[in-house]
Amino acid sequence: MIECVPNVSEGRNPEVIQQIADAVTNAGCHLLDVHSDPDHNRSVYTMVGNCEQISHGAIALAQRAIALIDLRRHEGVHPRIGAVDVIPFVPLAPTPMSICVDVARNVGAILGTRLGLPVFLYGRAATSSQRASLPWIRRGGLAALARKLADSLPDFGPARPHPTAGAVAVGARDVLVAFNVVLDTSDVSIARTISTTLREANGGLPGVKALGLVLASRQLTQVSMNLTDIAATDILTAFRAVEREANRHGIDVLESEIVGLVPGMALAGASAAQLRMREDPQERLLELRIADLTL
Repeated sequence: MIECVPNVSEGRNPEVIQQIADAVTNAGCHLLDVHSDPDHNRSVYTMVGNCEQISHGAIALAQRAIALIDLRRHEGVHPRIGAVDVIPFVPLAPTPMSICVDVARNVGAILGTRLGLPVFLYGRAATSSQRASLPWIRRGGLAALARKLADSLPDFGPARPHPTAGAVAVGARDVLVAFNVVLDTSDVSIARTISTTLREANGGLPGVKALGLVLASRQLTQVSMNLTDIAATDILTAFRAVEREANRHGIDVLESEIVGLVPGMALAGASAAQLRMREDPQERLLELRIADLTL
């Protein structure tokens, strides 16, 4: 079984979000969850299936998103390069990573030729060490995309941005947890300082990538994290680190949220009270959603 977690640059229009979800299920893929955020203006779709199902689901999602989303009118705090920004394929045991690499490359080729999207392969599917890094692909965002395509040809598709849909990163990777912590301050410099401190690249927590973002709709800020090594840094460890750094700045943590679904080991038994979550974190467990399916 393979998990696919496309990130789409639309988090405000419920009708568009639902039409994209319908495209996935109509393609015969199992859609487990949709998480949307209006400040990020982004939706994360979690789906599972065999090679054929997951490929059809990802392609159908991309086709529908490109038809409905115009990046020329898009605003949001999350970095992005495309209407369908990123499509990662994740192996679920006993599926080997090599299968996801093949699926990512096959889907990427179709998106490039059939939909006219510039496609960058990343993660384990990357064709060079530089392109393995998603931050490198996204650096500079949509504004820098045309220059990047001129300097570095995409793996598939045209060497110019799609006029309304930009480009897409398609890859294969291990499990990743997206975890956000909301701070009781509107000062984004504090969120950015905390994010800088926590990043593995700066000597912080193992496997942690972090951004400090503004939540304009709530006049608050957020530390938005990707936990790429949950054996080393689980959700509770990341939460406590943010809380500790926030307290050093004299502010409190208001709440946290898990984006999409996560494996049980990422929670390590943490409760809603410990994480200051509005919902029971057990509701975010990937294993429980899969158990409800008849595959």
